[in-house]
Amino acid sequence: MRAISQDTYGGPEVLKLIDTARPEPLPTEVLVRVEAAGVNPVDAKTRAGQGVAGLLGEPPFILGWDVSGVVEAVGHGVHTLAVGDEVYGMPWFPRAASAYAEYVTAPSRHFARKPANLDHIQAAAVPLAGLTAYQILTALADVQKDQRVLIHAAAGGVGHLAVQIAKALGAYVVGTASAGKHEWLRGLGADEVIDYHSQQLAEATGDLDVVVDLVGTEATLAQSVAVTRPGGLVVAVPSGSPQAVVDRAAESGVRVAPYLVEPDGHALGEIAELIESGAVRIEVEEVFPLAEAGAAHRRLEDGRTRGKLVLAVR
Repeated sequence: MRAISQDTYGGPEVLKLIDTARPEPLPTEVLVRVEAAGVNPVDAKTRAGQGVAGLLGEPPFILGWDVSGVVEAVGHGVHTLAVGDEVYGMPWFPRAASAYAEYVTAPSRHFARKPANLDHIQAAAVPLAGLTAYQILTALADVQKDQRVLIHAAAGGVGHLAVQIAKALGAYVVGTASAGKHEWLRGLGADEVIDYHSQQLAEATGDLDVVVDLVGTEATLAQSVAVTRPGGLVVAVPSGSPQAVVDRAAESGVRVAPYLVEPDGHALGEIAELIESGAVRIEVEEVFPLAEAGAAHRRLEDGRTRGKLVLAVR
């Protein structure tokens, strides 16, 4: 099968197309013929030796976690899926899933049936970003109707889904983004949008119940704590929480929690229901052939992506 591998850490140029053996499913696993693979910031960080590189070990390895495709074979003990099912998922994260390839194997319960109203390109953009947003807002934050929720980097892959999921939960949603993306975010359901270039966060939001920090700088985290009410929650996604900020937050009665997404086929099924109902829609800004994974990483790292980038595998 074709796959994208790297022999060393480095820039997008280290990604290369190879031929390698097709994996075979073990008991409780499925073999999925990958139609499309999503591209995420953690992919680029890991390629460069950061992200979850320490869990993957030294190269060579195949990047990628977001997949949408068709079940090609099932291992012994699989009862939730069958050959021919169209599925999407984020298998194995943060261990290697090797999704930049024509086939992947993983436990059947790491997948769910693809939303019926999405093609494989759109569906491949959902799992990692959608699960991150959904798990934070439901399992961790337990967002309730009329709570005030702030999403930093609201126009990005996780952010634009978090805006819509928070709105579906009944929250008042505030997002930060550059001015050119404000109208689009309001169309997704944001009640208030802040231009982080020209507006002060404290002046624009009022007290917040939940902040989802998708930026990851200490300054952004500190600003988030400052506008969160006592008893509120700030979730630090990309890089964890500096202890000094956590301690200052605790003095104000604010909880700061790091977060790392995990595979969850059941939650993917619930996300699919939101998508099929029209409550959540996915934005795919650009699609690249599998062989051009390096170009996709360069595009991702320019920092101005709206929504998601996807590799067309087939």
